[in-house]
Amino acid sequence: MESSFDRLIVEFDKALRTLAATPVSARPLPGGTLAEAELSDAEKRHAAALMRVNHCGEVCAQALYQGQALSCEDATVTRALEQAAREETEHLAWAEQRVNELGGRLSLLNPLWYVGSLALGYAAGMFGTRWNLGFLAETERQVELHLGGHLQRLAPQDAKTRAIVVQMKQDESAHARTAYALGAAELPDAAKRAMRISARLMTQVSYWV
Repeated sequence: MESSFDRLIVEFDKALRTLAATPVSARPLPGGTLAEAELSDAEKRHAAALMRVNHCGEVCAQALYQGQALSCEDATVTRALEQAAREETEHLAWAEQRVNELGGRLSLLNPLWYVGSLALGYAAGMFGTRWNLGFLAETERQVELHLGGHLQRLAPQDAKTRAIVVQMKQDESAHARTAYALGAAELPDAAKRAMRISARLMTQVSYWV
């Protein structure tokens, strides 16, 4: 049986991999074979900043799923969280690669976002399976809307960045559907608003920092 100390080591290793290691994707980079579009310096900076926001969001997602799995007692839900986390790791790799290609940098505040999201995910799991799944579903639904907004803000000719965002958006939608299929509860409007406010703060800060 895994001891508490062993579990702590495993979770610490996950945090280090998310924050310090170069993520690896099992799937090819969406749009990886497309040619680079002609972008102005301003368009490149803007696209890099948007992808930095997306990378930051994936760091948060890893921590959220980790926290939710830690406090979850339902094996089926834990497996769903682990599967979502694996796909989010691919998003992490895609976003980081695209930020680098565009000459940008990752958010300096990723460790802060990670710790906060880990605590939030753990708290969500403590409310029981249906609410844990409801938190997952609402998170994915909000991220899907957020990515849709990025598609509107990216330069139309930036096909490489857009291909990544489109695939991420499709994956997030699938995660939400899985959560609802497993019995997710609909969160109260107050909780949804609080999540939107927190997400807005993170995206606005990480666009610049």
